[in-house]
Amino acid sequence: MSTPASDDNRVYIFDTTLRDGAQTQGVDFNPADKAFIARQLDDTGFDYVEGGWPGANPTDDAFFGDPPKLKRAKFTAFGMTRRPGRSADNDPGLSALINAKTQAVCMVGKTWDFHVEKALEIELDENVAMIADSVSQVAKTTEAMFDAEHFFDGYKANPEFALKCLKAAYDSGARWVVLCDTNGGALPHEIEEIVTEVCKLIPGSHVAIHCHDDTGNAVAGSLAAVRAGARMVQGTLNGLGERCGNANLISVIPSLVLKMGYTTGLEAKDLTKLTHLSRLLDERLNRPHDRGAPYVGESAFAHKGGLHVSAVEKDPATYEHVNPESVGNVRHIVVSDQSGRSNILARFREIGLDIDPKNPKVNRLVELVKEQEFNGYAYDGAEASFELLARRTLGTVPEYFHCNSFRVIDERRWNAAGELVTFSEATVRIDSGGEQEMTVAEGNGPVNALDAALRKVLLPHYPLLADLRLVDYKVRILTPGDGTGAVTRVMIESANGADDHHWSTVGVSTNIIDASYNALRDSIIYTLFRHGAEPHHR
Repeated sequence: MSTPASDDNRVYIFDTTLRDGAQTQGVDFNPADKAFIARQLDDTGFDYVEGGWPGANPTDDAFFGDPPKLKRAKFTAFGMTRRPGRSADNDPGLSALINAKTQAVCMVGKTWDFHVEKALEIELDENVAMIADSVSQVAKTTEAMFDAEHFFDGYKANPEFALKCLKAAYDSGARWVVLCDTNGGALPHEIEEIVTEVCKLIPGSHVAIHCHDDTGNAVAGSLAAVRAGARMVQGTLNGLGERCGNANLISVIPSLVLKMGYTTGLEAKDLTKLTHLSRLLDERLNRPHDRGAPYVGESAFAHKGGLHVSAVEKDPATYEHVNPESVGNVRHIVVSDQSGRSNILARFREIGLDIDPKNPKVNRLVELVKEQEFNGYAYDGAEASFELLARRTLGTVPEYFHCNSFRVIDERRWNAAGELVTFSEATVRIDSGGEQEMTVAEGNGPVNALDAALRKVLLPHYPLLADLRLVDYKVRILTPGDGTGAVTRVMIESANGADDHHWSTVGVSTNIIDASYNALRDSIIYTLFRHGAEPHHR
């Protein structure tokens, strides 16, 4: 492990997944997605979580209207500097940023003279004034930072002007000036050289890097910038972003800490969450996980072949650049099942389940998880379902109720007003403490009707379910080649209104309603178990 020349080893991590990541083709965050991801980033120890652009669209307005409560990260709003011809205190966009009342605000502005003269059609000095006025205005109430758009192209074209823009932001109170490789065209050696020059003018403790991956060098460019003195890295989870994506923080962070000797807001125990965080995001987005992803992919520490496997078993460091467990991954010897066992035991520790590794039930659970995942279950994004599966195998989850049957009916018809409506009704029959009960409920769609019917029949026995609310519902087709008979995976995110605790459950079936019921049932049982509810007795 090399030791940086600077005495200041602290590198800050700024996540832009909720904005830059939303530019990815096929990715569409809703407010619940944003809140969920923000909480995960906060729990992992990221320094800044950029939520989006207040006032830009209904999703961001809803998200900033009810922001998540973060404990470790600074919730950050993104926007732009004041417009030409307006004062900083009379610019609607700037006012929206300030009124968002976040812990930090990041403003983007031009630093390439070509864009200033051709796109904005203003004088260069006016652009500098726009930056200075905006940063000064924001810095009065919160932490301000300046995103220098197309900085590296601007520096190559006119270094004096590009640096003047940075200096205006810094002198006006910007905590960070962010050097953006907006089109992803700068190579690592260029970034290192230019950042070195910037740090002669502005202290590296105030310089950040923001790379795009159009040449496949976003991670390398980010690390090169840190070597040159920058002390903040911006990027996204799994490298999400427009075109070829942004710098992948899942790769950047362990490289900084485990390879280069820097410290971040992530402690050692937080680094072990990276694999789970990476896979959880993919599950949330209904995307397949990259098996070959550095550090966190299923194949990242997989070994196959006689002599190679033998050497790994004798001396893992010979073939593995870091300990897999340091990033929450596991060694996988293809001819062995020990990786599954290690992973299961690690998950036990995460949920606070103390069990003897020699307990024979552990082996049964390993096999059960493999069977379930073969059938389409995914537990990286459904921690509540995994915990219930583990505790059921150990025999520690009470029988709160048994659903004897359910039926869901959909009717599509024209109502009296001549409007086309779809009517959903669910009937459930359950056994709770030996008591047979049946109820009927209506809902906005079959899943909502089924949820309403279950709540209706269970609420008199378990009043705490009144605080349970479903936050999000996602469906993924696992076997698209099977058409309408495909296997379907349903992921449900739930929350407790009393303490704002969130969790996710999963259900799998060739029938989407059946899959939904499995996820709903787990959510209800997890709520009851988490609060120590006693099974109802007649």
